[in-house]
Amino acid sequence: MAILKDSGISGRVTGLLVHKDDGSTSGIATSQRSSIRVTYAGFEGESHSGLTRASCVRVKRQYPIGTSIRNTRQITIVSDEELAEIATRLEIAALEPGWLGANLSISGIPELTTLPPSSRLIFAGGVSLVVDMENEPCDGPANEIEKHYPGKGRLFVKHALGHRGVTAWVEREGVLESGDTVEVHMPPLRQYRGPVQFT
Repeated sequence: MAILKDSGISGRVTGLLVHKDDGSTSGIATSQRSSIRVTYAGFEGESHSGLTRASCVRVKRQYPIGTSIRNTRQITIVSDEELAEIATRLEIAALEPGWLGANLSISGIPELTTLPPSSRLIFAGGVSLVVDMENEPCDGPANEIEKHYPGKGRLFVKHALGHRGVTAWVEREGVLESGDTVEVHMPPLRQYRGPVQFT
């Protein structure tokens, strides 16, 4: 698409993580991999993969819960720098990507959570991910953080707002490796000026 331009921003993959819904993992925590096969359904072996998903409370204003919809939440992405900022706000030593249920952690992309929807993350090996939107903080990560830092988990939602990362879906298949570089391609940065009245 000609409207998408290389932003000149690049980063590096620092973590590849998968959540297996096989009874061996409780909660949302994900575990590290050195490489991941990426298909149009998402990360191979990831419990949130799939071309479609059942709608949940995140889109309850749009669809009845349980409606089959396109899965634009195949992959959750976080920024090392933003995780460090949240950890500082929580006054803890570090915040692991896996505690947030992340699938992919990246360093070097400033303010990753504010990337415009439809931005492309194009990786050295050819994989391309499309940013859907900001991933709103919720209680899942709070419960994981509480296991490691009692009393801090309940503060997560407040301190992670605007720093929680983004969700994405796969536009091009391939293999992701830890350490891969990634380029950010963006649509034009325009502000909608219509008569919006949020309810």
